[in-house]
Amino acid sequence: MKNVLISGASVAGPALAYWLRRHGFTPTVVERAPAPRPGGHAIDLRGVSVDVVRRMGLLEEARRVAVDCRGMSYVDATGRRVADMPASFLGGNGVVGEVEILRGDLVDIFYRATGDEVEYVFDDTITSLTQTPDGVHVTFERSAPRVFDLVVGADGAHSVTRSLAFGQESRFSRELGCYVAYFTAPNVFDIQHWDLFHNMPGRKVAALRPSRRPEEAKVLFGFASGPLDYDHRDTERQRQIVAEVFAGAGWQVPRMLQAMEAATDFYFDSATQIVMDGWSRGRIVLLGDAGYSPSPLGGGGTGLAVVGAYVLAGELAEAGGDHAAAFAAYEREMRDFVRQSQKLPPGGVNGFVPRSQLAIRMRNLSIRTLPHLPWAGLIEKAVNRSDAITLKDYGLTATPFGEPGITRSR
Repeated sequence: MKNVLISGASVAGPALAYWLRRHGFTPTVVERAPAPRPGGHAIDLRGVSVDVVRRMGLLEEARRVAVDCRGMSYVDATGRRVADMPASFLGGNGVVGEVEILRGDLVDIFYRATGDEVEYVFDDTITSLTQTPDGVHVTFERSAPRVFDLVVGADGAHSVTRSLAFGQESRFSRELGCYVAYFTAPNVFDIQHWDLFHNMPGRKVAALRPSRRPEEAKVLFGFASGPLDYDHRDTERQRQIVAEVFAGAGWQVPRMLQAMEAATDFYFDSATQIVMDGWSRGRIVLLGDAGYSPSPLGGGGTGLAVVGAYVLAGELAEAGGDHAAAFAAYEREMRDFVRQSQKLPPGGVNGFVPRSQLAIRMRNLSIRTLPHLPWAGLIEKAVNRSDAITLKDYGLTATPFGEPGITRSR
């Protein structure tokens, strides 16, 4: 069970390739995009996920390119700050992770760290999976068919691998009742190390900390809605939806909508969790958002992907070729961590996008008073789910197996 195909080259796929190679496997990564995708919004590493990156020998590099975010504020329609949450809010378990890093930067670190020992096949995707006693026969959109011992779906919440092996996405998706959009914009909001959020009933906008380029900012749109009918690859229709929902809004929204039209990294999706009773079927297994997306509302998807990659590779190594035993152990190790990570923050969707002006004012008041309440410590413990798993060591040291450099196919 040494030859492993991984579908997806975002965070989970390269992280798994790293650990599989360290354990002596031969991973191949296939990715629909023509190259590793740059950009994306800032993601955070907390608790055990920081430990995993440390064990990879890559934590210092991650810290070097991390975003310097020191907190966030809610502002009213005039831009006046009405509630602040510094990095120390809720004992450091609130808005800022231990390592805040742009998704594209973390992908780049993992991608380069896998060295010349991992094959990447870009601009391609799986079209069929056929399991036999000898392996998984895989066909691709562009490449010739191949046979692998195991296949791992690490291709996100809209996983092709999951659809082929487990069935339609609708069987496993849990819609939370809102949508989010992210993109890069000129930093006309004059933010440096502090995020700014603004709520309207049922809607939220944010100017987020820039990347390492001070002239850039990240913009977030979020709004409550029932299911919308659109193609998740039709970005023009998605931009139109956002523009219609936020038409006539105040604060910096007109400038944000203008910047959205020119953004090259526009992302739009529903806030959806993936909930499954099991993450494996025969020789095929799911990792990260493909098997257990927690949704953008709760966050933590990056941590689940990083930790899940470490655990899955380690259990495959410990099982000595018995993939059924390895997949069962992987689920046992990860299940409670996933369950904790999928719990929504206080208020759920209504906390993310309060439905009335009164609810917005009450939320702002609670933020201002919470640090001074006698039970604040209990709330800190309740929101800290990043350590809800104890990592096994799987017999490896914290030294990267290879130097930067990649074998590129197609």
